Amino acid sequence: MKFPSDCLYTKEHEWVRVQEGVAIIGITEHAQQELGDVVFVELPKVGDTFDTHEPFANVESVKAVSEVFCPLAGEVLEVNAALSESPQLANEDPYGGGWFIKLKITDSGQLKNLLNHEEYAKFVAEEPAE
Repeated sequence: MKFPSDCLYTKEHEWVRVQEGVAIIGITEHAQQELGDVVFVELPKVGDTFDTHEPFANVESVKAVSEVFCPLAGEVLEVNAALSESPQLANEDPYGGGWFIKLKITDSGQLKNLLNHEEYAKFVAEEPAE
């Protein structure tokens, strides 16, 4: 399993891609594989604010309903409306069309708390199988 090198990652299996002070956030390929087929994604509203590690979305799959945690504090600038119509995008294209939100970052210093792609790959490899 490959993890894009232009993303940062959390141990809760979210990814972050920062572009001009805006964080694009989604769930990793590993997360979507663990969840199985995603059938519904509940996203926040534009203007909502979140603290680090606060749940911002719910993902319903054939296996379970899971919370998605905000890797950074900030304000939601945009949500991926395509997930409402096509939640399977989270499975099919987790790092592209399956993104969840765009977040205006409150404190860019929080980025240092995230894992790079090599650290995340090592974390996933060492994670016990469920």
